[in-house]
Amino acid sequence: MNLRNVAGGSLQISLDVIAKIARLAALEVDGVADVSSGGSQTMRGLLSKTNFHKDVTVDMKDGVAAITVYVIPYYGCKVMSVCKKVQENVKQTIQIMTGITVTRVNVVAAGLAEAKVANAE
Repeated sequence: MNLRNVAGGSLQISLDVIAKIARLAALEVDGVADVSSGGSQTMRGLLSKTNFHKDVTVDMKDGVAAITVYVIPYYGCKVMSVCKKVQENVKQTIQIMTGITVTRVNVVAAGLAEAKVANAE
């Protein structure tokens, strides 16, 4: 939790709020189908500790954040380019909305979604 003392009290931003901002910022990037850990959907996968992690993690140390986002890009997109745009948008959005310095945004392409289909008219 990020804590700042101000006149008359303190302001706090929970890690869950920072993670939610990161998730929404990642979804704004063209080419991102979803933000998901991409873990196996079988019962074995659901129970396995190796596949049991959040789709966004926030590590705070000394008021500075390091973010990890698991994205599902669309098939056919330039995955590295999409991931780079996610890094930039997540960092910028968190810093603007919260004032928290983001030192690092790790982006993991955790799966691949079917290509977008244009609306037929």
